[in-house]
Amino acid sequence: MASLGLSEREQAGCRQLLEFLETEELMALTDTVTNRLVHPENRQEAIHAILVYSQSVEELLKRRKVYREIIFKYLAAQGIPVPPSSEKQLLIDRVKQYWSGQLSTHAFGERKQHTESRGESQKSPQDAIHDLGEEFCQWFFELLNSQHPLGVKSEERWGPQHFWENAKMKFSYNTLEKNVEEYVGAEMVSLRLLSLVKEEYLLFNPNLHASGLKCAMSRHGLVLVAVAGTVHRDSACLGIFEQIFGLISCPLRENTWKIKAVNLKIVGQNALEPGMQVEKPSLKYESNQLQELYDGKELIAFDPQKF
Repeated sequence: MASLGLSEREQAGCRQLLEFLETEELMALTDTVTNRLVHPENRQEAIHAILVYSQSVEELLKRRKVYREIIFKYLAAQGIPVPPSSEKQLLIDRVKQYWSGQLSTHAFGERKQHTESRGESQKSPQDAIHDLGEEFCQWFFELLNSQHPLGVKSEERWGPQHFWENAKMKFSYNTLEKNVEEYVGAEMVSLRLLSLVKEEYLLFNPNLHASGLKCAMSRHGLVLVAVAGTVHRDSACLGIFEQIFGLISCPLRENTWKIKAVNLKIVGQNALEPGMQVEKPSLKYESNQLQELYDGKELIAFDPQKF
């Protein structure tokens, strides 16, 4: 029995994508798609039944049992970079574009790919690093803010899996007096950042424009992302923040970056320097100075106010 809804290319792609499902999940999806009319004895029979009874790619991928993470893993395996915080519908659109031949697998900064197809190959290394930093910040702060009790929940899970096991964090905050905290280990760093939002009810609003975002790469391949922004609680703006991330790519997973170091500084409104604008906080150093800030040493030891 041939499929009436899926082209050969779509069938081949769906077959690859469905292989990311566990056997139990695959059987459950088969029951849903076939309305329990087919009882496969193995994975291949289950996949065949799913392809036969699916009327379209959209119908299949929108099913609840085809998790967002499964589609994300498939795209990553094909070398198609997408922001980790992408909604499921955006991932479905990317898959459909890829199977229809409209999407190239060789693109850095996927978000701008459809408008920069001609200039993509001419992008400078610094522009590529900046795009990665901007994409990372959008993902990080959206995910972190989603942990707020009143925040819009993200499908992605916050946790130590986003950090290297030996990650470090330096957290300094200045309200009436200056305080400094340091944490070591993925679990501790993850929990401290989580507590800022979940228990202290803070929300971070990064300034991702040129003055508020600086990115650089060290000679060892560590990507440095510095961002400035405002800190909020309920309807009040409490002050500003500066945060520097050290990102290292995962050697086993292409297009995957994990956090190695975090340097976070929060300054309350009553501790701001005269003339400093809360509405649009900016960084006082350039990308090349950010690289000097690291200079092969421990990022955790540096103070962003050096420059």
